[in-house]
Amino acid sequence: MVFQAKIYRFYRNLLCIILFLLTLSFNVFAQEDPIIRDIIEQLAPDLGEDYDLSELIEVLSQYRRKPLDLNKTNAEELKTLFFLSPLQISNLLTYRNTYGTFKDILELQGIDGFDLQTLERLMPFVRVGTDTDIKKIFSKQLLKAADQEVFFRYGQTLEKQRGFEDLPGSRYLGSREKLLGKYKYRYNDMLAANIVFEKDAGEYLFSGSNKTSMDFVSGNLTFSKLNKLKTLVLGDYGLQFGQGLTMWSGFGYGKGPDVTSVAKKDLGIRPYSSANEISFLRGAAASLNISDHWLLTAFASSRKLDASTKTADDGTITQVNMSSSGLHRTATEIRNRNALGQQVLGGAIQYLSDNLNVGAVAYKSHYANAFVTGPLAYNRYNFTAKDLTNVGLHYNYTFQNIYFYGELAHSLEGGIAYVQGAMASISRTVSLVVVNRSYDKDYHSFFTRSLGETADASNENGWYAGVNITPNKRITFALYGDVFRFPWLKYRIDQPSAGYEVLSQAIYSPSKAFKATVRVKTESKQQNPDEKPDSTYIVSLSKTNYRLALSWQLNRALTLEHRSEFVQYHKALVKDIGFMVYQDVAIHPAGKKLSGTARIAYFKTDSYNSRVYAYEDDVLYSSGFGMYNGKGFRSYLNVRYKMLRNLDLWARYAIFIYQDVETVGSGLDLIQGNKKNELKFQLRYQF
Repeated sequence: MVFQAKIYRFYRNLLCIILFLLTLSFNVFAQEDPIIRDIIEQLAPDLGEDYDLSELIEVLSQYRRKPLDLNKTNAEELKTLFFLSPLQISNLLTYRNTYGTFKDILELQGIDGFDLQTLERLMPFVRVGTDTDIKKIFSKQLLKAADQEVFFRYGQTLEKQRGFEDLPGSRYLGSREKLLGKYKYRYNDMLAANIVFEKDAGEYLFSGSNKTSMDFVSGNLTFSKLNKLKTLVLGDYGLQFGQGLTMWSGFGYGKGPDVTSVAKKDLGIRPYSSANEISFLRGAAASLNISDHWLLTAFASSRKLDASTKTADDGTITQVNMSSSGLHRTATEIRNRNALGQQVLGGAIQYLSDNLNVGAVAYKSHYANAFVTGPLAYNRYNFTAKDLTNVGLHYNYTFQNIYFYGELAHSLEGGIAYVQGAMASISRTVSLVVVNRSYDKDYHSFFTRSLGETADASNENGWYAGVNITPNKRITFALYGDVFRFPWLKYRIDQPSAGYEVLSQAIYSPSKAFKATVRVKTESKQQNPDEKPDSTYIVSLSKTNYRLALSWQLNRALTLEHRSEFVQYHKALVKDIGFMVYQDVAIHPAGKKLSGTARIAYFKTDSYNSRVYAYEDDVLYSSGFGMYNGKGFRSYLNVRYKMLRNLDLWARYAIFIYQDVETVGSGLDLIQGNKKNELKFQLRYQF
């Protein structure tokens, strides 16, 4: 009864806050966040709770403020609108070359492959107009002509976690708050700068191992479109070529309801602006237009990675494994910080035209310590040296309404990997994708993000086929199937294995104010039995997600969203189920200083295997996917207050209330009690 009374009081207070926001205004609805949210949920539906989506959200937010001019844009810029397929980009440029400049944005309806969903996504980010005269911009002072933004974020779990207690063994040595600061400068697409400062909860702040700064500091200076120089980045950057087999750092889409997203759109050099401490290079990279169609890229990087090492009897240091968490809270994590030196040197040459792009990439990566493998059989083909050379060839070619693409990669003294696909607009209502992939068990690359079940693009063969169907303006269907096989052993799989994945989705939108989505996703794999981890046989494992999502725009200021999801997990004799239901409210009255979003959710899962991931609104640039596991309630409230013309304040309060438990979390993150409260503030100033 006491627990129920507390729940009642909490939701009564939350409802009062929501009703207060509702009374503020019901004027024009500034539908910025819902558009970006829908795009990310459709293209990246199952990312983990800690996946950094800030770069994606920043790009879309930038184009919301300053849309791309359809008459001035090019393939490189259109690729950053990641919801456009390569075939759609090619068709748009072909249409412009054939019929001349766009007179009206509604002309997009006449382009092959641009269905209603694509048009609704694209229109908020593009325009038809004339760019500002560069000569006029150069006549101004750099600071006055540029767009600048600085923001600072503070977050903290209100309950004290076990790691912050004065324990005799391992514990968190730093303070409890999580901090993030960014400064962004952009001058007419020709000059840009980024600086990022970040500290995770438990890390030192201006003390201990971080006496002079926050735990993570990143920055870069970017020059673009200066005569023959296309791009020059000094500092931290990312590289994206081909289909992600040879060289790809940073985020890359995989399988999702938009089946065309499996064809990657390589962007070449990208200045790095994320707080993720792993997926970037540090040094210099430059792309030079050596002729109308030929682009030459060179890059060099030198940085240190977190890793655990082992010292042999003769004093030789070997590499056990690399850490991708970016956390430096305990004595062990601090000791492993920057333990592995990495140097990368390479280049790429590309032929780029409207219908045909061909490129070659080659680079060598050197590590300060040699890698060693474990004694288990599945580790037999792991990388075990200091030096690795990777080469690759990639292409894409558009023939009428068919887009062919592929990449062949080779790690010298190792294996080969390739991916080959085709995408076609069969009609104005049907798009089809077919992809074949084959990754040798001894193919090695530390910079991959290709289509597949695993991140390392090795020991996998598979076929993928997907179709998007839009029979009319109200209904959209998506279906894909992926069949894969692992020729060699894997972690917890002591025999060659196979599996498949199938997703089907239907969206019904009878009007702009209402949308219903039904999705079913089934995965089937093989794994060692739980009762015998090292086994001579493997068993089948399956997981099916059923989802119903509803969205109503009640008026110009208020939107409601509902989602129910049911999960079935089956492995041998184990049968687990999970369930989650939530109701969201979004209030964005135009012309008012206050707006916000809120969620009330209930979830119940039998185990971690039947957990549910759901997109969660957050402060600006911080949206992500929360994990719902166990039994209980989840709520959050996000509020934005426009303090001044260029100054905004965001606040977020979120809480998990678990039932039938005495503690929350595990290990050093353990919390006594059944609640986990989180508070976050963010201040942004644009000038």
